[in-house]
Amino acid sequence: MTDRLLIVDFGSQVTQLIARRVREAGVYCEILPFQAVDDAKIKAFDPRGIILSGGPASVTEGQSPTAHPAIFTAKVPVLGICYGEQTMAKELGGSVEGGHHREFGRAEVEIKASTRLFDGVWQPGDRKQVWMSHGDRVTKLPAGFSVVATSENAPFAAIADESRGYYGVQFHPEVVHTPDGAKLLRNFALNIAGAKGDWTMAAFRERAIAQVRAQVGKGKVICGLSGGVDSSVVAVLLHEAIGDQLQCVFVDHGLLRLNEGEEVVRLFRDHYNIPLIHADASKEFLKALEGVTDPEKKRKTIGALFIDVFEAEAKKIGGAEFLAQGTLYPDVIESVSFTGGPSVTIKSHHNVGGLPARMNMKLVEPLRELFKDEVRALGRELGLPADLVNRHPFPGPGLAIRIPGDITKDKLDLLRKVDAVYLDEIRKAGLYDEIWQAFAVLLPVRTVGVMGDGRTYDQACALRAVTSTDGMTADYYPFDHAFLGRVANRIINEVRGVNRVTYDITSKPPGTIEWE
Repeated sequence: MTDRLLIVDFGSQVTQLIARRVREAGVYCEILPFQAVDDAKIKAFDPRGIILSGGPASVTEGQSPTAHPAIFTAKVPVLGICYGEQTMAKELGGSVEGGHHREFGRAEVEIKASTRLFDGVWQPGDRKQVWMSHGDRVTKLPAGFSVVATSENAPFAAIADESRGYYGVQFHPEVVHTPDGAKLLRNFALNIAGAKGDWTMAAFRERAIAQVRAQVGKGKVICGLSGGVDSSVVAVLLHEAIGDQLQCVFVDHGLLRLNEGEEVVRLFRDHYNIPLIHADASKEFLKALEGVTDPEKKRKTIGALFIDVFEAEAKKIGGAEFLAQGTLYPDVIESVSFTGGPSVTIKSHHNVGGLPARMNMKLVEPLRELFKDEVRALGRELGLPADLVNRHPFPGPGLAIRIPGDITKDKLDLLRKVDAVYLDEIRKAGLYDEIWQAFAVLLPVRTVGVMGDGRTYDQACALRAVTSTDGMTADYYPFDHAFLGRVANRIINEVRGVNRVTYDITSKPPGTIEWE
């Protein structure tokens, strides 16, 4: 079995980043909410090491979450991060107090002693940038621990008990604002916990194929194919595993970008020879969206009709026992309810928790353990085209949430042309892979313009491009003005009906990446 680490979540909004950094080191890991931890769970998972995440609570409060004693009787190395350091210190006999100077944002730590956690990264006497986010702090160390780093407001910024392999840091090594943080987590996973670091996409591919074959047997599987990265990887992986037992259904809601429907059919039906039904329901979706302007109602209308169309196609096929979905690990984590705990459900996901009961099918979710960047790596391992694997995220409701206000065929056609010009210029400039997501929005306003000697009164559009590592936060992409001018000129000249172009420079937060 592949070596693995367990991450115990105390409700931090960046716990997923810990998992991503550990996996980047080639070590498989999973996240378990603190209240689900017990001796049996730890023994069953059999981790080489355990990481305790940060969290929003205060260790000094009576009802605050605590590290389960089984964590410290498992006889494996433990790393506590921020709240994780504090609860570890308290549970092992130290003291934590509030009311001291708080640290939020960039800070500097001074390295006081050597430790295996810092091997090859930091030396005694170094001063290094880290990211802090805490109000409480450790004030008395448990027996066996010593101080290995301090900061201005955290005398125990990093602590170590080398004999037991227990370490604590008050800062967050998982975020990019701690430049050496990934190296520290790698040290813990490989050098301290002793994991082999052999978790690769090639190994995952083999295991996933074997698991699908074992689950499905000789049964028939239906896969909803959107043409996006996740569903495409699922389809190709399943086809490799079970061949013609797979039937893909592409529900075309008519809200895709220019020529995307045709491209999906050409790639999967013609190139991969995967059985594919192209259900063109664009007219039904347009009719259902007539007069719908509220963004949430748009999403629900599209989602409900999508299920209806998909179910109708599944009934036509008949005999399918399984439904394949592109559920990812962040979907699974975010859908956990931390009842009585420090975290809340961030959002619900339509593909977690099963299907509408009326469909009565079993789920096949081969990507359930993967993050988005790992799905892309698996896609490359499976030989999918680079332009598909590296494609920017695209929302399920498609262009419907990029047209504030009511949806019409004319507006959709207009936005498709604008978006195509914009993305074409981004690709020509060699910028596509630097950008997390880029798209155009058709604004619900008309503006006066002059073209030739005539007055125009046409639509305005907004361009959006952001950089991000995980979609949780994002900054606008700093195009130079020459690029923006070139794009605007092409759009106005080539897309009849648009006479004004704007660029959205809002970050997330306070804005969101999409407009609706």
